[in-house]
Amino acid sequence: MKKSRKIIALAVMAVFLCTSGGARAGDMVQIKGSDTLINLVQKLSEVYMEKNPGKYIAVTGGGSGTGIAALTNGKCDLANASRNMKPKEITRAQSRGVSPKRVVIALDGLSVIVNGTNGVDKLTMGQIGKIFRGEATNWKDVGGADKPITLYGRQSNSGTFVLFRDMVLKGDYSARMKRMNGNSQIVEAVKADSTGIGYVGVGYVKNVTGIKVLEVAAYEGAPYASPLRTEDVKSGKYPIARPLNQYVDGTPEGDVRDFIEFELSAEGQRIVEEEGFFPIPKEYEQFNERNAGI
Repeated sequence: MKKSRKIIALAVMAVFLCTSGGARAGDMVQIKGSDTLINLVQKLSEVYMEKNPGKYIAVTGGGSGTGIAALTNGKCDLANASRNMKPKEITRAQSRGVSPKRVVIALDGLSVIVNGTNGVDKLTMGQIGKIFRGEATNWKDVGGADKPITLYGRQSNSGTFVLFRDMVLKGDYSARMKRMNGNSQIVEAVKADSTGIGYVGVGYVKNVTGIKVLEVAAYEGAPYASPLRTEDVKSGKYPIARPLNQYVDGTPEGDVRDFIEFELSAEGQRIVEEEGFFPIPKEYEQFNERNAGI
């Protein structure tokens, strides 16, 4: 369904360009980056354009690193990023006259998924780290059946790849991990593989059949929590929750500011929930005002 909507959105954009005299690239807000954010921001842009005839937004993916590089090189107005910019990325941007400002538009419970037939329902962060580092290679090592574990993850330009490595693995991924292009590919791969395990944004797993979303504990003895429960994510009980960001050059102005304000409005945050993610809490509203003046 989401893939179809993506194709439709791009087709609608093409019609705009061909029939309206052609919106020049300079008239269009260009957004690039995170695969985790692409469906959400495309939906937000579709609704925004419907409410604001004559304004155009183009949303493309490529991964958080690709979006951040595009902002640094002046190739986009907003960079979607499922991780924070690294210090060296900020330094590189500043050396090119770009002053990156971070705006948090949603919360995500990064979800660990297995095939629906897998008997494992919950894991600790330590067990997940061992699995993806390649130190646990059989499901019986973590309380499951005597079957090999097949790993599915993202490519290195993905913000999710970096965040999951830094937050959960605290080491390198196993060379056996199959590196997929996006969240949807991981979901489909795990659905088809009874031995598979992967990690994806929560917006890609709600109401999906054929997979199981694991409960996760921060450490052995800690309570387990689910990324599917709003209270677990907002309270911080779920240990792999994260903010989803957009980076802009300086304090946002004009159409870029107008679109961000829509994303953060009650209507925009309602769309965030409809797309399977979580609205930002008060602390991030205050952060956005303090950090980006919005």
